[in-house]
Amino acid sequence: MRKILATVLVALAAITCASSANAQLRFGVKAGINVNSMHFSSDLFDAHNRAGFTGGVMMEFTAPVSGLGLDLSLMYTRRNAKWMENEELINDNRDYISLPLHFKWRINIPLVNKIVRPYLLTGPDFAVLTSGRAVKEGIRNRKFDTSWDFGFGVELFQHLQVGASYGIGMTKALKAVGVTGAGDVAGRNRYWTVTAAYLF
Repeated sequence: MRKILATVLVALAAITCASSANAQLRFGVKAGINVNSMHFSSDLFDAHNRAGFTGGVMMEFTAPVSGLGLDLSLMYTRRNAKWMENEELINDNRDYISLPLHFKWRINIPLVNKIVRPYLLTGPDFAVLTSGRAVKEGIRNRKFDTSWDFGFGVELFQHLQVGASYGIGMTKALKAVGVTGAGDVAGRNRYWTVTAAYLF
């Protein structure tokens, strides 16, 4: 976790130093849906995809000429999970306050930039659980979850951004202790997120 934060801060400082008076700093609102699946360390748990939602505010900084920048959001996110454990269906609906910090490249295409401009992004998503931790006896959600996102999208008419990303859990989002013959079992989030954002 400390290495990730250090890398992010170094990149932020480098992009900021490379900026000029022509750099863009914009704010906006963002909302969307996510489809989450819990990936377990034991095949005794059979997971299924579940839909959730996300919404919040964002800030985008873009350095001039290169199109490189940062996309920082503060989001309320619900990640739902469903799985079978010993023929018992378990639903786990988790609420988070998440902080996605994405490195973003807005691709320059002459003549059409003001109408449509594609972008790529990647970076960490730090999430703090705000809902209850207990799922059932022996199964608890972890208080903190960190993922790494990879995504793409388009900006339309210089204000509306529509994008999709895939997040891979880097830390254990859930831990089951002594509930199966396999010993302790960990679960990590994997999710698709589709969002629309309007920047002012």
